[in-house]
Amino acid sequence: MSQYLLALDQGTTSSRAIVFDRMGTPVAVAQEAFRQIYPRPGWVEHDADEIWQTQRRMAVEAVQSAGLKPEQIAAIGITNQRETVVLWDAETGKAVHPAIVWQCRRTADMCRQLEEAGHKSMIRQRTGLILDAYFSGTKIRWMLDQNPDWRRRAERGELKAGTIGSWLIYNLTGGKVHVTDVSNASRTLLCNIETLDWDPVLLDTLGVPLAMLPTIVPSSGVVGMTAPDLFGGRPIPITGIAGDQQAALFGQGCFQPGQAKNTYGTGCFLLANIGDKPVLTDGGLLTTVAWQIGKTVTYALEGSVFIGGAVIQWLRDEMGLIQQASDSELVAAGVADTGGVYVVPAFVGLGAPYWDMEARGMITGLTRGSNRKHLVRAALESIAYQSRDVLDAMTQGLGKDLAVLRVDGGASQNNLLMQFQADILGLPVERPKTHETTALGAAYLAGLGVGMWQSPADIAGQWQLDRRYEPAMGRERAEALYTGWQAAVERCKTP
Repeated sequence: MSQYLLALDQGTTSSRAIVFDRMGTPVAVAQEAFRQIYPRPGWVEHDADEIWQTQRRMAVEAVQSAGLKPEQIAAIGITNQRETVVLWDAETGKAVHPAIVWQCRRTADMCRQLEEAGHKSMIRQRTGLILDAYFSGTKIRWMLDQNPDWRRRAERGELKAGTIGSWLIYNLTGGKVHVTDVSNASRTLLCNIETLDWDPVLLDTLGVPLAMLPTIVPSSGVVGMTAPDLFGGRPIPITGIAGDQQAALFGQGCFQPGQAKNTYGTGCFLLANIGDKPVLTDGGLLTTVAWQIGKTVTYALEGSVFIGGAVIQWLRDEMGLIQQASDSELVAAGVADTGGVYVVPAFVGLGAPYWDMEARGMITGLTRGSNRKHLVRAALESIAYQSRDVLDAMTQGLGKDLAVLRVDGGASQNNLLMQFQADILGLPVERPKTHETTALGAAYLAGLGVGMWQSPADIAGQWQLDRRYEPAMGRERAEALYTGWQAAVERCKTP
């Protein structure tokens, strides 16, 4: 039996491919960045073909770097930036418009119009989501509105729409398969969270034709085979699909209700397993499908922070305060605290629990003595504060405190940030040895899809601790700092 799994991890800023063995150990990694396109303030786009080409190259490179032949790859798992959406020609397979990225705010006015028309509560009940430009449905509607012919062609199924996972599968299979899994579908504003199918009322409300949408399938199981020419003439089954944050929850082994993880990537995404029933809560949290294996569906509560690790990129690329992302820890450690400075990185609005599309970033508390080190530390700490905002809402929604928070993503390697996160939460933070948990989750789902494991219980024991951060700051001090953060956020919010 083939002993290796290939995970395609298509993220917001790069395309990665990782080969894992059956113990969940990375064997080879290939990664390539691609362009970020900002045509107007608040607009974010990607070149869909560039995404496909970079992901294709990385898939081949990872297998070659591992020294493996295609027949040694048991299956492929795909995980992707979730709400980013592509519109393409079904005959040519070419995108007809740049991909609109999850961060893009161009449909904020459309969301306000839908709310004013009285659809907010209905959409919340049917989808578990908030009516926000973050999600895919209004992005599809916006693209169709740009060209009357596109709408006519979409209604005939001549144009296809899908999130990045669908786009990759369509290309991997040579245009033969147009599917999405339930975790990605649940992020579109078009899927009913109870029936797990495209909802006719939602499609009508948002003006999205059913004929253009992919078939919704479980997160684990055979959905298609790669085109023979991609991997030296041998097709490989595609057997795992999940949105990146749900894949990370799976890769972290959070298989029991009440287990939670926080991923520190471009944004921060805190998810908690809530079991087999979708529960809607107050407090600005989303209810989302975590995964479906066979007929068993698992749901999650989610809090989404739009700007997490991206604030470090901002320090580097726009402000020139650091030369590389890893410098942030050393620079921030050069001061004991921020000296009262707070950075609120609401560059594309505020996500959970505020959901304020018009909020904008702000630096507060500056004095004559404030310097580069204070600003870098304040930017780092903003990631932890935003995660505290979400965790407080999560605790209220679950009706109980979390025992521990598992963490992953690039910024989880920053020890100063992780210690401050434990301090500001008053909760132990655990980082696993394998921090590529998003890709690992996709690999695990793919392995389940070909019988490498029989159930998630067979995988749970593979999780290994790298480091545990215990709260070391006094609670009075932590709460005072957090109160200062809340005051800073209030200044950023839309009047």
